Amino acid sequence: MITTKLNTHYTTNQLVSKLKLLFELLKFRLSFLVAFSAGFGYLLGVKGEINWLSFWALSLGGFLVSGASIIINQVLEKDSDKLMNRTKSRPLPTEKISLNEAITYCCIIGLTGFTLLLVFTNLLTALLGLLSMVLYGFVYTPLKRVGAIAVWVGAVPGALPPMLGWIAATGELSYEALAIFAIQFVWQFPHFWAIAWVMDEDYKKAGIKLLPAQGERDLSSAIQIMLGALLLIPIGFLPMYLGITGVVSAVIATLCGVFFLIPTLKLIKSGSSKIALQIMFSSFLYLPIVQIAYLIDKI
Repeated sequence: MITTKLNTHYTTNQLVSKLKLLFELLKFRLSFLVAFSAGFGYLLGVKGEINWLSFWALSLGGFLVSGASIIINQVLEKDSDKLMNRTKSRPLPTEKISLNEAITYCCIIGLTGFTLLLVFTNLLTALLGLLSMVLYGFVYTPLKRVGAIAVWVGAVPGALPPMLGWIAATGELSYEALAIFAIQFVWQFPHFWAIAWVMDEDYKKAGIKLLPAQGERDLSSAIQIMLGALLLIPIGFLPMYLGITGVVSAVIATLCGVFFLIPTLKLIKSGSSKIALQIMFSSFLYLPIVQIAYLIDKI
C-alpha cells in the first residue's frame, strides 16, 4: 500500500517535471510576443463587431505555431546549444527531453496551431503561419552560421504576426497589412543586432554570426544598428498616412523611435556592450508601447 502510494507520487512528480520541460521548450515570452502581435494586427484591422472566437483562435494558433518554430530551432541547434552558457541548460542539450519527444511535441502543437488558424480564420492566414514556421525553423536557423543574412531572413517570419492578424480580420492582403509588417520587420534589425552584440562571445563558441558587416563588434556594425533604429521613425508614420490611426499615435511612435535611437548613437561612440544591452531593452519597450498606441488611436 505504502509502495503504491510512493510510486504514484513519484510518477506524478515525473509528469509535472516533464510538463514543465515541455513548457520551457516553447519559450513562453517569445511565443507570447508573437500571439500579442497577431492579436494587435487583428484588432487594428477589424471593422465593426469583434469575432472573439476568431481572435482567441488566432492568438492561440499563433502562439502554438511560434512554439513549434522555436522547437525546430532547438532541435537543429541541440549540439551547438551545449557550447553556449546561455543555452547549455536547456532541456535538449541537458537531455532532460529526448530528441524524439521534442519532435513529436513540435508536430502536435504545430499541427494544432495550423488547424486553429485554418478553421477559425482563413486559408491565407494559415498558409502564412506555416510559411513563418518553415522560414524560421528550416531557413533562418542554419543561416545563423553563415552571417547577417540570417537576420534578414529571420526578420520575415518575425514580422508576419501583425500582418497575419490583419489578414485574419479582413480576409485580404492590403497596403495596411504591409505597413504594420514593415514596422515590425525594420524593428528586428537593431533588436537582434543588439542581442548579437551583447552575446557575441557566446555566439562565437557555437559559430553563430549575426552581426552585420564582417560580423564583428565594430563601428560598421554600430552604424547599421543605428540606421535600423533611425528608419523606424519615418516608418512609424505609415499607419497614420494610410488612415488606420491618427496623429497621437504617430507622435508616440516618433518619441519611442527617438528613445530607441539615442542609445544606438552612444554605441557608435563607445562600442560598449552595456550600451548594446540598453538598446536591447529599448527594443523590448518600443514594440508593445507603439502597438498599444496604434490600437488606442485607431480611427
